[in-house]
Amino acid sequence: MTFGTFVIWILMGLLAGLLGGVVIKRGGHSLKRDVVLALVGSIGLSWLLRGIGLISGSGWLMAAVVAFGGAAIAIVAQRKLRPTEHLAHERADMWWRYGLGAAVAVSMGWMLFGPVQQPAAIAAAVDDKTYAVTPATMTLKAGMVTGEVTDMKVTERIEQGSGRIVSPAKLTGKIALKNGSGNQTVRLVTGTIQFIDAQGHPIALEDNRADPVIKFSSSERLDPGQETTETLDVDFPAAALKANTLKTIRLNLAYVPSPYREETSDLPVSIAGQ
Repeated sequence: MTFGTFVIWILMGLLAGLLGGVVIKRGGHSLKRDVVLALVGSIGLSWLLRGIGLISGSGWLMAAVVAFGGAAIAIVAQRKLRPTEHLAHERADMWWRYGLGAAVAVSMGWMLFGPVQQPAAIAAAVDDKTYAVTPATMTLKAGMVTGEVTDMKVTERIEQGSGRIVSPAKLTGKIALKNGSGNQTVRLVTGTIQFIDAQGHPIALEDNRADPVIKFSSSERLDPGQETTETLDVDFPAAALKANTLKTIRLNLAYVPSPYREETSDLPVSIAGQ
């Protein structure tokens, strides 16, 4: 049972209690007692039928009909079994019944027939479609800089059902670089990637996509034999996903070499007290 269903039981009980003295004027006790009696009938019958499964899962309209019927049965039963000898209400009491009855009727009409808030749109599930790059690990040599590229793969995100591409393809992996020189220091500047087809032509990226660039920090300096590892995460052309299209991934490294020297300097010292 939802909170909205319980509110309907209450409102229908109030409406029946307010209208009871208007429809059946003789035999009632008072406005207060009619409302209490109608609430008992409304909630009681609704709870009973819901408990035995007759109205389980029914809509609000059915809940309103059952609740009003239970309240009406309670009012009629009181009028038949324990009626009073005088008119049920005075003029002032009747105004209260009409006013509150109208308010309850408007509230019920709004709940049952008013505009329904549309549920928020549920975002479609998205899958990551991964394309293996073969071989996934390759060695590289660019002058005095050597290394290898590992864990290469291409991934794009696709919406389930529609097949719509949510995120265009990206090439990811890791690049390990090493200064292979014995007497030169290397400052890495930048790296660019080109995707070459079987005819030796670069495969262009789609419009509004960034050029594949590997950025190094300004302090990325490699002394002789020193290594560094960078993350590869660049845009990948959709045309290169077609079979037998991509032939080569070309990595262009820009670096600044400088002479590396080690000099020795002796510092004469003495220790006090010796």
